Amino acid sequence: MASHGSGDLASADGQWLVLLAPVEGTSTTPELDGEQRRQELSHAAAATIGASLDVTDTVQTLVNLLVPGFADLATVDLAESVLVGDEPARFAASGDVRLRRIAAAQSPAVSAENLLPVGQALPPVPDNALMRPLMQGHPVLISDVATLHTALSVDPEHLRSFIPRGAHSSVAVPLYARGLILGCVTVWRSQLSSAFGDEDASLLEDVVSRTALGVDNARRYTKEHRSALALQRSLLPHSAVDLAAAETAGLYQPAGGGVGVGGDWFDVIPLPSLRVAFVVGDVVGHGLDATAAMARLRTAVQTLADLDLDPGELLTHLDDLVLGLSTEHRTGVSSSELAVLGATCLYAVYDPTTGRLTASTAGHPPPAVLPSQGQPFFLEMAPGPLLGVGGMPFEVAELEIPPGSTLAFFTDGLVESRDNDIEEGMARLRDCLAATAPGLTLDETSQRIFVALLPEAPTDDVALLLARTRRLPPDRIATWEIEADLSKVAHAREVVLRQLSDWNLDDLAFVTELVVSELVTNAIRYAGGPVGLRLIRSEVLVCEVSDPSSTQPRLRRARETDEGGRGLFLVAQLADRWGSRFTGTGKTIWTEQDIGGALS
Repeated sequence: MASHGSGDLASADGQWLVLLAPVEGTSTTPELDGEQRRQELSHAAAATIGASLDVTDTVQTLVNLLVPGFADLATVDLAESVLVGDEPARFAASGDVRLRRIAAAQSPAVSAENLLPVGQALPPVPDNALMRPLMQGHPVLISDVATLHTALSVDPEHLRSFIPRGAHSSVAVPLYARGLILGCVTVWRSQLSSAFGDEDASLLEDVVSRTALGVDNARRYTKEHRSALALQRSLLPHSAVDLAAAETAGLYQPAGGGVGVGGDWFDVIPLPSLRVAFVVGDVVGHGLDATAAMARLRTAVQTLADLDLDPGELLTHLDDLVLGLSTEHRTGVSSSELAVLGATCLYAVYDPTTGRLTASTAGHPPPAVLPSQGQPFFLEMAPGPLLGVGGMPFEVAELEIPPGSTLAFFTDGLVESRDNDIEEGMARLRDCLAATAPGLTLDETSQRIFVALLPEAPTDDVALLLARTRRLPPDRIATWEIEADLSKVAHAREVVLRQLSDWNLDDLAFVTELVVSELVTNAIRYAGGPVGLRLIRSEVLVCEVSDPSSTQPRLRRARETDEGGRGLFLVAQLADRWGSRFTGTGKTIWTEQDIGGALS
C-alpha cells in the first residue's frame, strides 16, 4: 500500500472506501492506453464537473466520468450534513465519521450485489493507519486489495459490503474544499488489467479536488436556498384563514432547476368592519435579497392597510416607498433594495356587508373570479405601472361578487413560462377553474391547479391565493340616518338599544349606548349632517358613525379643569378596538366589541 497526495487538512467527514449498488445501463469500453485515458478524463472533468448546483448531480457526474474508462467501479460517500447545506463537523478519528452513499457507477461485468446501495449509511470504520491519510486530506492508493482484509480490521461479513468481488486495486480520495473534508471518492479496478499507480492517484486527486469545489458550491447554494425558503415561508401568512368575509387557502412553490427562491408572496389582512384585504405580489430576482425585499414590501403593505386606505391610494404610497428605497440604493446605503424596483403588487378589499370587491394593481395580473353559478372570468382592471416607476396613477376597479364565489389571486409564474405566453396561461387557468368540482375544498382546488398548470420544475416562483367569499345576511346589519340635531342623539340611543334587544345582545347595551351617544354627539357638533349610524353583528359587534367631515379624530387625555374632551378617550377604553377611516364623502369612526360566544 502506498499513499499519495498533498495538502494539510483537519476535518472528519471523509470516510473512504465503500461501494455502491450497480448502476444499470453502463457499457463496457475497450481498455484505453493509460496516458490517453488520463488525458481524456482530465479534459472531460474540466468540461462537465461543477456545472450543476445540486450536490447529488455533481457527484453522479463524477462517477459517470470515471467508469468505465478509468475504473470499473466508483462510489461517492458524503457527510449527511453536506446534503442539507451545512458544513461537516471536524473529527480527529475515522471512527467518528458518518457518511452516506450518494452516487455510484460500475461496469456491467463487475460483481457488486453485496455492496452497500445508494442511499445507505456507511457503518463506522475503526481508526487505523490506513484511514489516517484520508483524515488528513491525502489520497490512499491500494495496489493490492488483498492487503485490505488485514489492514481494515473489519468483520469479514462487513468487508464484503465494502470490497467488490474480483477487485485487484483501489484508490480512495477525500473530497477536500476550503479545509473541509466533505466526503470520499473510491474507485476500483477488476476488469481493467493494469493496477492503479501513482499517476492514476495523482490524476484522480486533481479531478476530485475540482469536484470538491463543485460540491461545496452546491452545498452553499443549498444552504442559501433552504434559508431563503424558510425565511419566505415564515413571512407568508397561514395557508388557511377563516374570516367572516371569506375563507382562504394559499400555496407557494419555489422555482426549480437551480433558480432558487424568489420574491413571490401573498397576504390576507383583516380590516375593520369585517372587511378583508387580499394581497399578492412579485419581487424581481431570486435568493435572500429577493426574500428580504419581499419582506419589506409585505410589512409596508400591512402598515398602509392599517391606515384603511383605498387600494389605489395604498399603491400610490407603496410606490413612493419603493422610490425611496431605490434612492437608498443609489446612494450606497443598502445593497439589496434594488430588488424592489420593478416589483408588482395587487391589493383588493372585499366587504361582506355589500359584496363589493375593490382592487388596484401595480403591474400585476388581475384576479380570476369563479361565481358560485356561472363561468370564471378575470376582473377587468386598468394595468397600473410597476412599483418604482412613479408619477402614474393607480386606478381602482369595483365589482359586486356573488356569495360563495371563489377569487384566485396569483403571480405570473403560474400562467407564464418560456413555452407559453401569459394570455395562454390565463386561458388555461380559466379552463382549470371552470372544471373545478363544486365539492372541493380550497386546498384541494389549489393543489389541482398546481398539478394542471405547473411543470415538475417550474422556472419561476409561484404564489396562489384562493378566497371563497361570504355575504353577511341583511338581518345582521342595521342602518340609520340621524339628522344634524343634538336632540336626535336620544333617538339614536333608542334605536340601538332596540336593535341589540332583537339580537339578544342586551349584555352589550350599556357600552354600546355610551359609544353611540358620544360618537353621534361629536359628529353632529363638529361635522354637521347627515350622520350615518350602522351596527353589524358577526363574531364581534361593529358600531360605525359616519359624517361628512374629513378631519380625523384625535385621542387625548383631558385635564381635570377641561369641561370636555373625554368622550373619545372613554370610547377607546370601553371598546375592544376602534379607529377611523376616510370615505368618499367624509369619514367613518368604528368600534368593535367581542360578542363572546356562538351566534344564536
